[in-house]
Amino acid sequence: MRSEILAVQVESAARAAGLAVVSSDAGSTEAGGGTAKFLLALAGAAAAAEKTQLLELSERFEFGRPDLKDGVQAYLSEAAKRLRNPRPECYMTLHGIPLSFGRFGWPFHESSSGADTSLVHGEVRLEDGAESVLHAKVAASMTVTFRDVVAAPEQPFAEGFVYNAVRKTMDQGQLELVKSGNRQPVPLTTRYYNPKHKTFSFNDTSEAQRREFVAGKVYWLSGVLGGGEPVWLLDPRDAQYLNATLEDLRGAVGALAVEGLLHVAAGAEYGAATEKLMERREQYVAQMERMLAFIKPSFNEEMRHGLTNM
Repeated sequence: MRSEILAVQVESAARAAGLAVVSSDAGSTEAGGGTAKFLLALAGAAAAAEKTQLLELSERFEFGRPDLKDGVQAYLSEAAKRLRNPRPECYMTLHGIPLSFGRFGWPFHESSSGADTSLVHGEVRLEDGAESVLHAKVAASMTVTFRDVVAAPEQPFAEGFVYNAVRKTMDQGQLELVKSGNRQPVPLTTRYYNPKHKTFSFNDTSEAQRREFVAGKVYWLSGVLGGGEPVWLLDPRDAQYLNATLEDLRGAVGALAVEGLLHVAAGAEYGAATEKLMERREQYVAQMERMLAFIKPSFNEEMRHGLTNM
């Protein structure tokens, strides 16, 4: 009965965000509890069969709580915009590595090692337009203190900062992309949270850095991976990752458009790569290769052989 009510609530919220529930299924958590899985897609003519978003919630998720309901609605509204990207699962790191995120098992579960932490497992893969096998299995661990600032240890409330923590950890050379391997740790601590402003924060960036980030995102996600289709440029996840505002991102988009490096669309929220930007291929490939070389030797060799308590 509870799962049926949750299904109705999710379908209603998805519809309000311009999404449709393609299918639903029952799942389970790492700890053995039940979950409800919903495969979402854009509704109506805007839908594309290959573009979907999996939403997984605890079967006892309290959707009726106003604070949680509002959070889910905001998550779904963002998902609707992200699903218009040619590759909705792809993101850029600040230092130039294009990644896809997948196989995350929500919600967080308690550590089996006895540590007072909550974990979520997932995987990121290098997406350079070739058939790359480089990937990293990750175990994002949330401390008790950090858990207190999160509305709920569920996907809509945690996915954004988990993805950003993965990107930040890679920026720091503490995640390695490998052909095979065990889970690598991604710590979630209060250093990523500003209690005064009640906001998450990952990177202090300059105007020039934000401009370079947006240009790299358009090059890889639109030009290389997206066949020239426009990508969402005002993603709040990127703003959080860059410790910037949406207006900061809008300013970067405008500057790049003036330079002739991207075509803007849909009220300048989306943009596509221009021929001029694609001429910078050697620059972006070299930047990615430098970063891949940087993260490889920095990884702790003892950790390479397995994190049995993750």
